[in-house]
Amino acid sequence: MSTDHAAESAALDAYSAIVTTVAARLTPKVAALRIRSLRGESAGSAVVLTGESHMVTNAHVVGGAGEGTAEFADGTLAGFQVVGRDPLSDVAVIRADREVPAPPEYGDASSLLVGSLVVAVGNPLGLSGTVTAGVVSALGRSMPVRTRTAARLIEDVIQTDAALNPGSSGGALADSHGRVVGINTAVAGVGLGMAVPINATTHRIIDALMRDGRVRRAYLGLVSTPARLTPIQAERYGQRGALRVVEVVEQSPAAQSGLHAGDLVLAIDSAPLGDAQSLQKHLFADAIGQRMEVTVLRNGALVDAVVLPSELPD
Repeated sequence: MSTDHAAESAALDAYSAIVTTVAARLTPKVAALRIRSLRGESAGSAVVLTGESHMVTNAHVVGGAGEGTAEFADGTLAGFQVVGRDPLSDVAVIRADREVPAPPEYGDASSLLVGSLVVAVGNPLGLSGTVTAGVVSALGRSMPVRTRTAARLIEDVIQTDAALNPGSSGGALADSHGRVVGINTAVAGVGLGMAVPINATTHRIIDALMRDGRVRRAYLGLVSTPARLTPIQAERYGQRGALRVVEVVEQSPAAQSGLHAGDLVLAIDSAPLGDAQSLQKHLFADAIGQRMEVTVLRNGALVDAVVLPSELPD
């Protein structure tokens, strides 16, 4: 056996060992969900979240249903109630009516790099422990979601070539140490999957769902798009990007503050903005009704506007 062939075999053995170890660790902690609603029966996966039988899944998996059943790899069957759902982040929390396996370790998606090994574990269509492995093919992606009253970008979505099967939505995306760093949410194309990241924003959403059953958000009434500053502007203001205001909704907090279409939003409360995601981080419940200073570039001059966000309706 040549040296190169031996090295290749050793690398494949190491890769297989990582995937099988992660699969063995996570498979018992991922449930197959069955949900019945007025629209019929649907299925998905969920990952154990707490030692009190909470699980996390996708909002689109539970839809408008209030309950369903969860089955684990060891045959444990439990009923569950939906604790809360947030369609604008595609995250939902459910709670089983009996003891379930202990939760896995949760990591931080910010530790991932393009090329990092990831393992997707789901429980689709009752096929216990369906596992695919691949690498992170892109980070920082955004995925648009929309409800009847609002639209939002899910921030920092993880794109991976670990293929997702029907019913894998709501399952775990884990790093090479078996830490859950994402919740699988969508098939983005042939050989591509998307996952909601486990990060500070997602933890905040999960905490709100467990506490209040919903996520309250502040509302400005701006429609914006990312815009790059000119080199001169970037040097002057110390940032490369901003948000260009495309539309200001009539009678909205933004309209009442004097913001206009065409404004370049540089910062909120002195925190620089460069994309829609950075704006959304400022629009959780604690911002509702609170004074917010918005710095914009208008006709070459800096303008500060004071906005009092209202609450985004459900």
